[in-house]
Amino acid sequence: TPKMLTRKIKLWDINAHITCRLCNGYLIDATTVTECLHTFCRSCLVKYLEENNTCPTCRIVIHQSHPLQYIGHDRTMQDIVYKLVPGLQEAEMKKQREFYHKLGMEVPGDIKGETCETKADENINKETSEEKQEEDNDYHRSDEQVSICLECNSSKLRGLKRKWIRCSAQATVLHLKKFIAKKLNLSSFNELDILCNEEILGKDHTLKFVVVTRWRFKKAPLLLHYRPKMDLL
Repeated sequence: TPKMLTRKIKLWDINAHITCRLCNGYLIDATTVTECLHTFCRSCLVKYLEENNTCPTCRIVIHQSHPLQYIGHDRTMQDIVYKLVPGLQEAEMKKQREFYHKLGMEVPGDIKGETCETKADENINKETSEEKQEEDNDYHRSDEQVSICLECNSSKLRGLKRKWIRCSAQATVLHLKKFIAKKLNLSSFNELDILCNEEILGKDHTLKFVVVTRWRFKKAPLLLHYRPKMDLL
């Protein structure tokens, strides 16, 4: 069989597909508008939607009053960007650490395996092959973690017996809805609304996004309330 032909492509040629139209930088926390599938940095898009309800690229109306509920984290796109741009992920992790240290705060989840770790630290923290294998199947326990308190604010639903949980920052509000629905034996997770600071959260919001944009610099745990779903007018 003939050898498959390969052609090198310069990063410059695909920059338009992996950069944010709002800041012109490489996508960080890539977030896609569900209505038109245009993608931006999450922080850029959230800031833009504080005063607008249309897509920055095509100007289509996302939602008249709640545009933030119609955007979602695009993990696939972010993985592509990190793989295509050398050193971008490491640089972003370093910025996050510097940001939290500057504020005198503990880095949430303290990400393992950072590139700046010294060889001495690597030797101290070296794991056996069995431990490594277990870590490979840890269901995101090695991710950045978020501590949550789930409170019920409706007399129509009962409270959880164990309302304090800890899970990956990459988990979404939809995951929490499914978790609560299962614990309360509800017929559908669509019957629930989850709120932070009395604001309904979009189902595609990651917990990291909620902490950064809604909880900001408050102390853990992240306090969320759940109630029966109320249709928006």
